Amino acid sequence: MSRICPGLAQYFVGNCYKYGYGTIKNENLSFEYYKKAANKNYARAQFAIGDCYINGIGIEKDYNKAFGFYKQSVENGFLEGIIMFRYCYDEGIGTKIDKQKAVELYQNAANLGESTAQYNLALMYENGNGIIKDIDKAIYWYEKSAKQGDEDAQNRLKYFKKIVNL
Repeated sequence: MSRICPGLAQYFVGNCYKYGYGTIKNENLSFEYYKKAANKNYARAQFAIGDCYINGIGIEKDYNKAFGFYKQSVENGFLEGIIMFRYCYDEGIGTKIDKQKAVELYQNAANLGESTAQYNLALMYENGNGIIKDIDKAIYWYEKSAKQGDEDAQNRLKYFKKIVNL
C-alpha cells in the first residue's frame, strides 16, 4: 500500500483553481489551497506559495514572505526551488543581495543534475558574475546542461566551438 504525501491533494486542488482545471479560475482559492499544503510541509506547495507572494497571485505581493517560502521548499528537498531561492539572493528579493550565496546555490543544484542550474552556473562562469570568470568551467557546465536537452546551452556551446575550435 502506497502512502500519499501530506498536502498533495490540497496542492492539486490549488492548481485546479489557479489554472481553471475543471472549475473557474480563482487565484484566492488557489492560494488558500497551496497554503494548506505548504502548512503540511509539502515542498512543491511551499514553492507555489513563494510564487504567489512574488507575483501577487491571490495575495498581495510580499517579497520577504516569498523568500521564506522558497527557502522552506529548498530545505524540504524541492530542487527547482533552488533556482528561485538563488534568484532572490541574486536580485535582493526578500533578502540582501549575496552573489556568493547565489553561486553556492546554483553549484549545489548543478551538482545534483538540475539542467537550468547548470546553464545558469555556466553563464556565471562565462561572465564572471559573482564568481571568477572561467571559460573552461563555463563550457563544462554548458555541456552538462546541453546533454539534458537545454537548447540555450546547446546554442552557447555552438558559439564557443566557433570561437575556440572545440
